[in-house]
Amino acid sequence: MKRPLVFASAIAALALGAGCASTPSAVPRSPAQGASAVMGCDAIAARFSYANTRVVSVDKVAAGTLKLPGIAAAMPEHCVVKGAMNERIGPVDGKPYAIGFEMRLPTQWNGRFFYQANGGLDGFQTPAYGDILGGGPVTNGLLQGFAVISSDAGHAFDRTTPIGGATFGLDPQARLDYGYNAVAQLTPMAKALIRTVYGRGPDTSYFVGTSNGGRHGFVTASRLPKAYDGILVSTPGWRLPLAAATQLWGAQQFASIASRDATTHRPDLTTALSPADFSVFARSVLARCDALDGLTDGIVSDLQGCQSAFQLQRDVPACNASSAAGTCLTTAQKDVLTRVLAGPRTRDGSAVYAGLPADPGIAGRDWATWKFVNSVGPRDSIAMAFVMATPPASPQTVTGLGTTLIDYALGFDIDRDLGLVRATSGAYTQSSMSFMTPPDPSMRDFVAAGGKLIVFHGTADPVFSALDTVAWHEQFHRAHGAAAAAQERLYLVPGMNHSRGGPATDQVNLFDELVKWVERGQAPGAVVATARGAGTAVPNAEVPSSWSATRTRLLCPYPQVPRYVAGDAETAASFACRAPGS
Repeated sequence: MKRPLVFASAIAALALGAGCASTPSAVPRSPAQGASAVMGCDAIAARFSYANTRVVSVDKVAAGTLKLPGIAAAMPEHCVVKGAMNERIGPVDGKPYAIGFEMRLPTQWNGRFFYQANGGLDGFQTPAYGDILGGGPVTNGLLQGFAVISSDAGHAFDRTTPIGGATFGLDPQARLDYGYNAVAQLTPMAKALIRTVYGRGPDTSYFVGTSNGGRHGFVTASRLPKAYDGILVSTPGWRLPLAAATQLWGAQQFASIASRDATTHRPDLTTALSPADFSVFARSVLARCDALDGLTDGIVSDLQGCQSAFQLQRDVPACNASSAAGTCLTTAQKDVLTRVLAGPRTRDGSAVYAGLPADPGIAGRDWATWKFVNSVGPRDSIAMAFVMATPPASPQTVTGLGTTLIDYALGFDIDRDLGLVRATSGAYTQSSMSFMTPPDPSMRDFVAAGGKLIVFHGTADPVFSALDTVAWHEQFHRAHGAAAAAQERLYLVPGMNHSRGGPATDQVNLFDELVKWVERGQAPGAVVATARGAGTAVPNAEVPSSWSATRTRLLCPYPQVPRYVAGDAETAASFACRAPGS
């Protein structure tokens, strides 16, 4: 990894939201200043060689022939290289495994490398366009001239079974590939392919991912501290096994007040709280917290202030005999929501995972989907059963035929079963908390190498708590002291659900901010986020009709919060970042 020369003029004292990087860098290349491919697409398969790697196919995409939703410009001319690393047959299940990858290499290259991490349980190859995250992005890495790689993280989704997204957890090596090894294997291979195609390696390298991809980013910063100059993560599931256990526990809470399905005779979690019930909760939060930032606008910008101001039992109307529908919650509903927001504790009182913030975005559809469907269906149940528990469950135990998955979720006991995420057994020599989480959450070696990290998280994320990310951020700053501001930024997106969506201004380009920080020494301060209302290129149906379709808001480096100053209530220019409580 090459580091550009230091500019003396870039060296200055750092304050939160202003200053320069600790390893200042040269002005970045534009695509015209980068490099042209030294070979055509048809020559790559014959010319590229790397240990235990097979090029499966190489195709050329002509300029102007590929357009993506929400992005006005067509993609540039590029080669699409598909391949496989470390092909083998699994010793446990006898199935074929490999680290599958796709790499898109623009003919006119800007000198940079972009690793696009997957979300979920991986197992699929998302096209390597270079997603910059947020809702409805208007550009991507490929369009900007980056060489981009994506992968399936070492296993293919098994479409022959309803539980096929997680059965790779039966294979000990596939677990490790998913956890961290696929990135470790692919990174040097991708840089070697870049060197073959362009005649030199990348000047700067970036890693970008959301959800499980955000976890990949944290793990990569810890395990491969010198491989990437800048890392951008959204919604980081950096303690994913604990978050998954919390999802199962949460399903049990909702099941306690849910009606039984007439066919399966299992609880129908969607009956625990209706959309109207969630709206009651959201209105109650807004009534207490909306004006904390100086403007009543349907957005709670002061997360921590709201956690202090809002009390669910006091502030949410309780139903009585004369209550109209959609105006209150029952005592049982309030009790369940209180427990779910507080998060699970073991019998000795120890917190399992962070609680969830009170936020009006809880009324977003994604929140209910994660709590009522994904928790007991083909996400959290199968992930815990096969990937995070050691030893993994037998497919005969969890068949995935619609009823047994919910049985597994409702039967998971926090006190009895949580130890499975820290256990090892026979061929499974690493626990999920070992192979899925960063060995050093403070990322000391990444910081020492001058790496830059930007994190953003929706305050209404239903599965990975924004409060957990805040706690990590505070731990990071305790570890590094004043120097932490030279390496890391955290931004909270009010109302945003999991990675995007919800009643939020979720369209934001923090990737360009990261590039400027790494290569020009321009540390990010306040950034502008935009709503995607009706009529925009990729609309978000949950943007309230009372908002401007293109409402903008400031996102501030945590712990600062945007305060309304004066002017048009629909524009970010009317706000300024202020210290909390000011």
